[in-house]
Order: sequence, then C-alpha cells, then structure tokens
Amino acid sequence: MTVLPATDLYLMGRSSTHLVPRGLTPAHRLAEAGVITSIATNNVLNPFTPFGDASLVRMANLYATAAQVGTTSGLEQVFRMISSDAARLLGDMPRQPMVGGPADLVVFAAASTSAVIAEIAPASAGWKSGRGSFLQPAARLLRP
Repeated sequence: MTVLPATDLYLMGRSSTHLVPRGLTPAHRLAEAGVITSIATNNVLNPFTPFGDASLVRMANLYATAAQVGTTSGLEQVFRMISSDAARLLGDMPRQPMVGGPADLVVFAAASTSAVIAEIAPASAGWKSGRGSFLQPAARLLRP
C-alpha cells in the first residue's frame, strides 16, 4: 500500500467547516501489522498538489508530522517506507552492498535513519547498480 501524504492532506476535507479530517491513512500502523507500505508523491506543482519538490525525505517528514510518528523506532519505520519497503513493494528485494557487487545506495548527511526523517537531511551522494549517479557536496561558508 502506498500513501501520498501531500496530495491526501491537500485534497481531503475541503468541504468541512470544522473538525477537518487529516485525510491521511495511518500506513505505519498497517506496516506494524505486516503490510508492505510506502510513502510517495505523484503530484508536484499541479492542481492536485500545487507545491513540492518530489523529495521522498520531505514527504516522509510530512507523513511523520501529520500521522504524529515521533519515536525513534517510528521514524525508522517511516524511513523504511521510502527505502527498503518501497523496493519490496515494487518487487525489488533490498540487498546488502558487497565488495565488488552492484550497489543501489544513497548517503544522507545525518547520524541515523530516524534523523534523516526528523531533520529532512539532504542526500550527499548516490549510486545505482554500482555507478555514481549524483554527488551533492556539503554547503560551505565563504569568508571575505
């Protein structure tokens, strides 16, 4: 099951005048029950969601905020919903990187997976099938 937090929150409950529903499926509870869940976005800068940048980390942070997931273990589950569980949902079983083997890997500027979600940590570098796909150097202050 995949949830689309930004679209659901933007579209749901528009006709309510009070006690507006959150319009968000508590996917983390389904994950706790063994359902494979993921967080995604399919609408960016269009009439269904007129804002966004397609960042899954930002989507996961929005989901955690709206669903009131704030524990370390809860944020770790939310991270899995944009990483290994999303891959499982698509039929691509996550594998551990091995020396000499292909790697699909993204490195984040954060101390833990829960911190990636809590801090909306930037991705520093990524590899797809063992080939570098991007490098985002850390910002540095320029001194006069």
